Amino acid sequence: MIRPITGTRDFAEYLRGKKAHFLLSMSTTATAEIPGITQAGIPGLLHLTPTLDAEFLCTGEVRSLDAVAETPSGVPTPALITRAVHLLHPFAEIGLLDLGLSEKPKVERFACYGFDIPPSGSIDTGARIAAMEVFERGVAFAQTFEPKGDYLILGESIPGGTTTAAATALALGYDAQEMFSSSFKNAPQSTKRRVIEQALAGCEGVNDLFERLAKVSDNMLLFNAGFLLGLQNRDVTTVLAGGTQMAAVLLIVDTILRSMEGSIREGSLALWTTAWLADDPSSDIAGLLRMLSFPIDACCAEFDFSLSSHPALRLYDEGEAKEGVGAGAALVYGILNGLSPEQITRRVEGFLS
Repeated sequence: MIRPITGTRDFAEYLRGKKAHFLLSMSTTATAEIPGITQAGIPGLLHLTPTLDAEFLCTGEVRSLDAVAETPSGVPTPALITRAVHLLHPFAEIGLLDLGLSEKPKVERFACYGFDIPPSGSIDTGARIAAMEVFERGVAFAQTFEPKGDYLILGESIPGGTTTAAATALALGYDAQEMFSSSFKNAPQSTKRRVIEQALAGCEGVNDLFERLAKVSDNMLLFNAGFLLGLQNRDVTTVLAGGTQMAAVLLIVDTILRSMEGSIREGSLALWTTAWLADDPSSDIAGLLRMLSFPIDACCAEFDFSLSSHPALRLYDEGEAKEGVGAGAALVYGILNGLSPEQITRRVEGFLS
């Protein structure tokens, strides 16, 4: 039920039966406001998507809107999957990283770390990120963060993030054209291509790494790259929870390490995602991970909604949404702790009844 994408299953099997601390990194980018670029949320309210995801993950409720966010085609947020696993086999703790939200989640007692980072602009006109500062805040947070449990799962929620991730990889010089996923079943490649081309045009003549990233990236990618590098001198086993966006985080890490002639501590890092993402014909997570100069064990949860008759959930099996809010890693975590597909499916269905 756990399938390798790159490397082996050994990393996951080593964590079987162990407890994880789940961190959700949340941000917004004006790139999401470009018509047709994403369906990760409610049209006109995409800036609320990470806020609502965090509220539902922590409390089982959405408090900044009247209903759970879903795409225009009716696909509910993958936060339902992560929440279902947490109810069935709780994480050691859930924490939230505010990396540039328009509205903060209305939750109490859950650690919500703020870093005074504003939302990023649209990459077609320049994201205008203080890239080095955001990266350094990630490094600094890694020095003080004390995870509960046996290891850390790091997820993300940022609408429009696959577009900024693709632009980031290309700006770093990786041959990653059209290798990034989309919340749509059929990725809007022409729209993405136009936006990315405009973003890269703004980088012409800019040689400094962080100056380029300031124009084309997003806060989640930059902060988490710094966070991962900051954790390298600490004994914190970390799982990146996501698909091609988290692969872009690793590409930033790889670029910086190569410039410093540094290396990743062996056995410290893995990536877990969904089978919907791993098998997506419009992207190539394995190809992105093979571009890294260091090996990484990446795997996906062999889970689908074939046991459900709910039409909204079956849309996942048809290629909509695919990943987000750490859903793939939550599924792997659930499997490693004895949860069955039927248990998870019934719990998710319960949110929609």
